[in-house]
Amino acid sequence: MIAQEGQVHSEGIQRRVLGLAWPVIGENLLETLLGVVDTFLVAGLGAAAIAGVGTALQVMFFLISALSALSVGASVLVAQAYGAGNLEEGSSLARQSIIWSFLLSVPLAACGLLFSRHIVALFGVEPDVAHIATEYLHVSLATVVVLIALFIGGGVLRGVGDSRTPMIVTSIANVINVFLAYGLIYGHMGLPRLGAVGSAWGTFIARSIALIMLLAVLWKGRHGISFRHGSGWMPSVKVAANVMRIGVPAAMEQVMISAGFFVLSVIVAHLGTDILAAYRITFTALSFSFLPGIGFAIAATTLVGQSVGARRVREGESAARVATLWAMIWMGTIGAVLFLGAESIMGLFSQDPEVVGIGASALRLVALAQPFWAIEFVQAGAIRGTGDTWYPMVVNTLGMWGTVAISWALVRFTELSLVGVWLSFMVLSPLIGFALWRYFVRRVRVAAALH
Repeated sequence: MIAQEGQVHSEGIQRRVLGLAWPVIGENLLETLLGVVDTFLVAGLGAAAIAGVGTALQVMFFLISALSALSVGASVLVAQAYGAGNLEEGSSLARQSIIWSFLLSVPLAACGLLFSRHIVALFGVEPDVAHIATEYLHVSLATVVVLIALFIGGGVLRGVGDSRTPMIVTSIANVINVFLAYGLIYGHMGLPRLGAVGSAWGTFIARSIALIMLLAVLWKGRHGISFRHGSGWMPSVKVAANVMRIGVPAAMEQVMISAGFFVLSVIVAHLGTDILAAYRITFTALSFSFLPGIGFAIAATTLVGQSVGARRVREGESAARVATLWAMIWMGTIGAVLFLGAESIMGLFSQDPEVVGIGASALRLVALAQPFWAIEFVQAGAIRGTGDTWYPMVVNTLGMWGTVAISWALVRFTELSLVGVWLSFMVLSPLIGFALWRYFVRRVRVAAALH
């Protein structure tokens, strides 16, 4: 009987993990594909338009990686309040998170309007490319208010275990965006012809519609968490401080990791055009392989946060274990595909034998690292669920920049070239994963002893 109850409990946790993870994976996949579609639509305007939008998107990707991490604070605190059964506190946290997202994003939008031209100038692109990139950034950064609120609202819903609604809202917004971007870029469907900047306006309008839908859901409520419950609408500095205490280190982590990959790009760029092209292709494959890890990491954050609030930390430990296992299965499968089909995958992007040969060797190393990255993602997410975002930030940042240092040394003093860059990840990833796992286990034991 006890064994049967344990099996039912395990199956229940597995269902919750998978139920939270797959919508996040789907949502991130749709966002990635949307970038591909937007690039395809802009491509009809010529090389300058592609380069201009691409330059602006590099800035936006960097900004989005940091801003989306701020939602971790809202998600963790709402999850803990929900787990504790304190729905009024959870509702107040949800409301305050949205209020402060608007207040904090207005200065950022103003800076975007003022400094877009200077930011683009750092890339040293041609004047026509710079003009398009600046126009695109003016729209994207000026409307960042909507973007931040969308991230925060999605984080609140995931905190109560609803990752499906953000996915559905994102899916609807992406479909709207495709039609709007097409119409505004080329002047079809009765819309004005705006050129490349039409893509930015299409994204903004689609995200605004998505935000309205998300706010409507939060007003109606999910699992007892609603804007209509809890304290008033006046901004609370205390709540903002708590959200930022958790969210800021997560944002710093993303900024430092993004900066590390940027430096890696610079290191690789000095090796020649063929090697840089191979690096870009392997990095694209890497971004897709990360999607399951991100999904299961968010599931772990939510379920561990709820278990901490409910003072059932062992349940959170079980959820983290299940999430880690599934992440390793998914990412390990992707790794097997990358390893066995390395040449074919590279051939989809390039017909140059030199690029394919260099890239295939690098891709196989990326494939071998997948299970270790799965552990990193999920264990870091589980630690964040306990309310500690500093430790993952420190460990992952040190790991990233340690990789940069080893890559530079291997490229500088050996003949390994691009293989040396990805070999650096293979050296450090197991150590990083082990450090995160050990820390989470210790936190669970301490919390279990206290409760």
